[in-house]
Amino acid sequence: MGVPAFFRWLSRKYPSIIVNCVEEKPKECNGVKIPVDASKPNPNDVEFDNLYLDMNGIIHPCTHPEDKPAPKNEDEMMVAIFEYIDRLFNIVRPRRLLYMAIDGVAPRAKMNQQRSRRFRASKEGMEAAVEKQRVREEILAKGGYLPPEEIKERFDSNCITPGTEFMDNLAKCLRYYIADRLNNDPGWKNLTVILSDASAPGEGEHKIMDYIRRQRAQPNHDPNTHHCLCGADADLIMLGLATHEPNFTIIREEFKPNKPKPCGLCNQFGHEVKDCEGLPREKKGKHDELADSLPCAEGEFIFLRLNVLREYLERELTMASLPFTFDVERSIDDWVFMCFFVGNDFLPHLPSLEIREGAIDRLVNIYKNVVHKTGGYLTESGYVNLQRVQMIMLAVGEVEDSIFKKRKDDEDSFRRRQKEKRKRMKRDQPAFTPSGILTPHALGSRNSPGSQVASNPRQAAYEMRMQMNSSPSVSPNTSFTSDGSPSPLGGIKRKAEDSDSEPEPEDNVRLWEAGWKQRYYKNKFDVDAADEKFRRKVVQSYVEGLCWVLRYYYQGCASWKWYYPFHYAPFASDFEGIADMPSDFEKGTKPFKPLEQLMGVFPAASGNFLPPSWRKLMSDPDSSIIDFYPEDFAIDLNGKKYAWQGVALLPFVDERRLRAALEEVYPDLTTEENRRNSLGGDVLFVGKHHPLHDFISELYRTGSTEPVDVPPELCHGIQGKFSLNEEAVLPDQVVCSPVPMLRDLTQNTAISINFKDPQFAEDYVFKAVMLPGARKPAAVLKPSDWEKSSNGRQWKPQLGFNRDRRPVHLDQAAFRTLGHVMPRGSGTGVYSNAAPPPATYQGNLYRPLLRGQAQIPKLMSNMRPQDSWRGPPPLFQQQRFDRGVGAEPLLPWNRMLQSQNAAFQPNQYQMLAGPGGYPPRRDDRGGRQGYPREGRKYPLPPPSGRYSWN
Repeated sequence: MGVPAFFRWLSRKYPSIIVNCVEEKPKECNGVKIPVDASKPNPNDVEFDNLYLDMNGIIHPCTHPEDKPAPKNEDEMMVAIFEYIDRLFNIVRPRRLLYMAIDGVAPRAKMNQQRSRRFRASKEGMEAAVEKQRVREEILAKGGYLPPEEIKERFDSNCITPGTEFMDNLAKCLRYYIADRLNNDPGWKNLTVILSDASAPGEGEHKIMDYIRRQRAQPNHDPNTHHCLCGADADLIMLGLATHEPNFTIIREEFKPNKPKPCGLCNQFGHEVKDCEGLPREKKGKHDELADSLPCAEGEFIFLRLNVLREYLERELTMASLPFTFDVERSIDDWVFMCFFVGNDFLPHLPSLEIREGAIDRLVNIYKNVVHKTGGYLTESGYVNLQRVQMIMLAVGEVEDSIFKKRKDDEDSFRRRQKEKRKRMKRDQPAFTPSGILTPHALGSRNSPGSQVASNPRQAAYEMRMQMNSSPSVSPNTSFTSDGSPSPLGGIKRKAEDSDSEPEPEDNVRLWEAGWKQRYYKNKFDVDAADEKFRRKVVQSYVEGLCWVLRYYYQGCASWKWYYPFHYAPFASDFEGIADMPSDFEKGTKPFKPLEQLMGVFPAASGNFLPPSWRKLMSDPDSSIIDFYPEDFAIDLNGKKYAWQGVALLPFVDERRLRAALEEVYPDLTTEENRRNSLGGDVLFVGKHHPLHDFISELYRTGSTEPVDVPPELCHGIQGKFSLNEEAVLPDQVVCSPVPMLRDLTQNTAISINFKDPQFAEDYVFKAVMLPGARKPAAVLKPSDWEKSSNGRQWKPQLGFNRDRRPVHLDQAAFRTLGHVMPRGSGTGVYSNAAPPPATYQGNLYRPLLRGQAQIPKLMSNMRPQDSWRGPPPLFQQQRFDRGVGAEPLLPWNRMLQSQNAAFQPNQYQMLAGPGGYPPRRDDRGGRQGYPREGRKYPLPPPSGRYSWN
């Protein structure tokens, strides 16, 4: 399902699930960066036990960000990933476990989507490079100005796939990062860390879910563990609900549409490459000191509280007079299942169900109307009752025709409104708009850092008058051209390209007209709708897919080989007679090896990540599998407007033909390539203060060769098997840094070992129930919360988990005082970077503000606290409460008060000045420089040979 569409719908319908994160930022004093002490209480008024990181949601924005310049090389990317993890860790502050999962080899059902994405990315990248070069040549031919092209590695994001050298290097860097943090960060002191890198098969989020499922089945599992999962995918919400854990929270970066992106040619904001005119960059600041500042702020994080979503769903799904006992847990499982019909990573959505059209609400209403006839729930612990699902689908099929007609009416109405809006904007457009220093500004923004100062106001005013006089006068009867300017007298005939209506993609199916089913099957499947046998085959494959996806979410991968073999879905009205369809899958299937998956998902343009003989199979005309790698392919818009929303019509990979072709080139693999092509497992890390440290050290001392049970009493009930790691991090052994600007760990005390989850029989069923002893969190929603999504007021999320938090603010007199005392514009005053000295805290005058607010110093010694601040009572008047949702925890600014007092005392962080708290290497290490504190301006490392150069 589309992540923005689903998240937008979810946040509007259930707004109280969202909580803004309180984030404590690192301080800088006398040029030394003081990291956040994550061992202090969480400023969000909640304590988390386990933090799970879906690493691919971190790797992609750090390696090729959309809203800021990309890192110059692979080393910068690794440091950016470290810093991102540090930031998340400081917000969540887990107390028991940190689980880092990178996508490994995916099931075949997922590989089809990965193949589509990577072929699209390669095609769009090449088209963008051609377009960029064309626009550059045009601008330079016209005498425009463009900055010289930077000589840097062209990063191919397709390398973020298991089996590449990049992913192998990332695993090494993360092992170093974990060891460094266990040695130096007090927040990691008693933490268990598990790293599941790209060599371990499975998608990152599903490896996390598999770990949670298997630990829940153990007798030592704490049913009240508070989980926090980081990731931006919409399916994480479904996966979190599927665990039936009472305390489950998702943290993700706040989704902000239409973020400004820099132009790929001039690096300026406000236009795209195709609209670039090659104009010189405007000066920012009086002396252009703000030239490198970006117009976008650092992304903020939000929490999604699944326990609150469960409250919403319990109220919404509760039904009276049922012929069976109502079970909220089973109802939530049915809701998760119904969401699959609007799309997921493994199946296309049904043509009649769109999230933006309220498809999920329609399904829920039909479900509540039909469930009295079904005699029970649709699902149980990941298994589907097809007879009951058939009743739901046929009920949707009865209204399909009206859905298609309403969709067409809504689209026509939207186009009419847009056309009227464009006409109105052209009619109201002023004939002249002053530019430069006379550009209109919003009130209060005249003294902003980016505003210009007139060096010759009289000359500027004269030029504006001359430009205004040269503009033709506009009368009420004047006709306008397409760009809004008045047309010559008498008017001219409007050209086709000047039309108000945008060109619409041709739609041969016309679902709103009679005969839509026949046209759909003829255009999409190239078969006649009367071919009942083929339609039955499509429906059976889709039903298998629904059963496979639900099993994948609740039990794990039912088959590594199964996939949906069509590009399009059937209609809901075709789901007749599905109750007797088989839903079993082949047992004992195995995943692809990493290099085999690369051959299955990569286009020929990304073949440089593969061994030469394997790469040749992608491009050699005589290759037996050359048809798997088309240089160009069609994209069917399928009723959508943009190409990225369409369906890439790529041929499906035949596994038997692929394996037969690879058997001939397997002998060409080197030892290193064979290592990267092997499947691995998880690695567990602990520091010297962890109770497991001595136990693991003893295993290495005795050289145990057999797997050993993990003692659950030493690690918060975690169970599994330990086995020795050949590349282990061991105490008193140097951990070499794979990043040149970061130092080696010469006094390491951390230790690592292979870890394997508890194993179960293949037919074992994990029960989708709330465990005995689990305490249901205190209710969060109040009667007024049920109306927030329907009233006309704009709703804002609360800050942190304490609903009664009162924001700190200044009164008008304090703001007037600040206006007179504080420096304006430059933002480089005495208090801009360093916090006030400890003396300022006396009397509780200084409290850290919430995000986005500047720190306020002690301006007047005789200012009374009760007049200057409006906040909660001081620390000594508050009572400390235990962790738990609904409790009244200690308010964050009073807790942070103590940590900031300690920040200016000597501690172990005084010598840390590198990125994210890393000490730099010494200059005597081969001339390598330490990582600079401002920017990333160190020399480029030697080319790796993995990327092509511009």
